[in-house]
Amino acid sequence: MTNSGSKKDFPKLPPTLHAERRGKVAVLKLNRAEKRNALDDPTVQGIETFFSSLPDGIGAALLAGEGEHFSSGLDLAELFERDVYAGVAHSRSWHRAFERIEFGTVPVVAVLHGAVIGGGLELAAAAHIRVAERSAFYALPEASRAIFLGGGGTVRLPPLIGASRVMDMILTGRTLSAEEGHAIGLSHYLVDNGEGFAKGLELAQRIAGNAPFTNYATMQLLPRIARSDPAAGFATEALAAAIAQGEPEAKARLKAFLAKRGPKVARK
Repeated sequence: MTNSGSKKDFPKLPPTLHAERRGKVAVLKLNRAEKRNALDDPTVQGIETFFSSLPDGIGAALLAGEGEHFSSGLDLAELFERDVYAGVAHSRSWHRAFERIEFGTVPVVAVLHGAVIGGGLELAAAAHIRVAERSAFYALPEASRAIFLGGGGTVRLPPLIGASRVMDMILTGRTLSAEEGHAIGLSHYLVDNGEGFAKGLELAQRIAGNAPFTNYATMQLLPRIARSDPAAGFATEALAAAIAQGEPEAKARLKAFLAKRGPKVARK
């Protein structure tokens, strides 16, 4: 694996992953193109290691895949006779890894192209922003293989597209195009083929320029507020708002805005 920047920037990762730094953005690429970036155990463990050990000064991360596909999901060559306990432990290892994305230290932008299926879709669902190229296609083929989702898809996908759509994808093996996936909420941005990485990097750099606490509250608190009862949500929101506006960076940015030196929202 070759990293740009200091060798101390990133921990040692398996050859199926490639890490580099682009200013304040940490980039992680699935580097198993010959297997359509299928996720084996070392790769999943490497993902957990990467997102658990981001270097200082990183404000956002970008997740992408080398070759023609984002990820075809679980490497079925690794399936072997497991008892129930071993199966639960294996699934939980994926949960831990992907939780380091969803509830890690910085927002994560995922760039999707080609196959985004099974565990690959579960991985993408853990990211905060998803950019899809028109080549992307989505599927959950677990039922045809007599297995079930094990990477957090039953938890993360229903809030994105609805439980009934997830059920349809699992039971029928339905494949969604990039346009269909975008229409129902699997991606936030849809771009032409070959433009995903540049768009994802642009968004990640913009996110990295936000105040760290605002990013943290958006990642950590917003999903939990959405799942809580309204009274708890309002209380949590008020506390977060008070903390944010009390931060020195917020005071400096508000002062610049009032002095007409800060950025303004404009119609594109």
